Amino acid sequence: MTHASDRARETWINREALAEAMIPLIGRLYRDNHVVTSVHGRSLVNQSVVGLLKAHRFARQVDDVELPLEETLPLLQALCTLGLGAASIDLARLSAAWKRDGAGRTLDEFLREELAEVVDRWGQGDSTSTDVVLYGFGRIGRLLARILIEHAGGGQGLRLRAIVVRRGSDDDIIKRASLLRRDSVHGPFEGTISVDTTNNTILANGTLIQVIYSGDPASIDYTAYGIHDAIVVDNTGRWRDAEGLSQHLACPGVARVLLTAPGKGELKNIVHGINHSAITDDDAIVTAASCTTNAITPVLKAVMDRYGIVDGHVETVHSFTNDQNLIDNFHSGERRGRSAALNMVLTETGAAKAVAKALPELAGKLTGNAIRVPTPDVSMAILNLNLVNGTTKDELNDYLRTMSLNSTLHKQIDFIDSPEVVSTDFLGSRRAGIVDGLATIVTAKKAILYVWYDNEFGYSCQVIRVLEEMAGVNPPAFPRVRAVELLPTV
Repeated sequence: MTHASDRARETWINREALAEAMIPLIGRLYRDNHVVTSVHGRSLVNQSVVGLLKAHRFARQVDDVELPLEETLPLLQALCTLGLGAASIDLARLSAAWKRDGAGRTLDEFLREELAEVVDRWGQGDSTSTDVVLYGFGRIGRLLARILIEHAGGGQGLRLRAIVVRRGSDDDIIKRASLLRRDSVHGPFEGTISVDTTNNTILANGTLIQVIYSGDPASIDYTAYGIHDAIVVDNTGRWRDAEGLSQHLACPGVARVLLTAPGKGELKNIVHGINHSAITDDDAIVTAASCTTNAITPVLKAVMDRYGIVDGHVETVHSFTNDQNLIDNFHSGERRGRSAALNMVLTETGAAKAVAKALPELAGKLTGNAIRVPTPDVSMAILNLNLVNGTTKDELNDYLRTMSLNSTLHKQIDFIDSPEVVSTDFLGSRRAGIVDGLATIVTAKKAILYVWYDNEFGYSCQVIRVLEEMAGVNPPAFPRVRAVELLPTV
């Protein structure tokens, strides 16, 4: 008689075999067709066998059941026969759509209808490549570089061409490459990196990055490096108004600027998923707001649309950042001079007020504060809201879970109800914010929501989405989002 342990081992080996069969199909779709496959937003490109198994296992947190490889492998095999053009395809959502809507059709017929926009386009897309320059190479800059390199594909879309930094030492480029290669929070770079100290270039997974040394944003001739009509992503936070950021536009080879911080004055603060459609070709400078604003605005939008919001308070429990002191020392900001590694530091946040720039309906309705805590990454926002219409915990959670799966905000909102998760479990999340369903508190017309967010990587993903919107290089995403049945908007 077969022992249970033998059956478990056999099941694992069979699943490994299915995952091994998927790897060349995923790679072929990516290289030949510029198709990025994922499972609930977790990219499958360049994943190992175990990485694929974990991605399928992750689906259990979303759909309550593990996604069977027996379902996704046939999907991949069929997709490889369609001659697809550039696209982003979520296999978990596509599998659900096939089970829901595929009756009476073969898999090939269903896929040809579902993906009609890109069938027989053989790797072609509607966009051309856009040069990208990262001005500054700190925490956000290096994560943006990782994502851009990961998305490089066959060269279409966004092309990371250069980084601009001040020279810090004689071996500066070696140190910059090392910081890209190794990260204490986000782990090692997935791939290979080599450095050419003669030409000041870094080669990362086939992406050649020119390192330009300059302390003056208006003094660089990017065309000398073969860079044209580029979008400069300013990660320094040094300039936040139109006048300061316009210095980049004075440089030959620069077309537009994106700031990875809240902008001042009349600059558009964009939270992707909420007001990205407000970006026009005439917007030479756009800002991507803050990590906290990106985390809370989609959730607030979802709640406001269904229940209405009278007013509320946002309290963020935020990981320390580089602008704080490691040990006590002078700081121009209140309390921030005290040791970030030893203290919880009460400080202000402009995120609550900044929400109104993306959601004008909430202007004057939210207050906010922040507590900096001794963790390096992943923060939490606590939304204490007074609603127009009452609800229950289960109803509100069910609604937000649905929004995370089947709405236009599914790239921004995630949902989890595990009783054991802690902050480090959300490192590397590509969503702007993750609602912790078990922590939700509802009393009639009062709701308290706890929203986790990777304030570094999750925010960087939102920045990339805004960057893609500016460049017009967003490939179509499948399956198309089905309309969520909502109560009338309040």
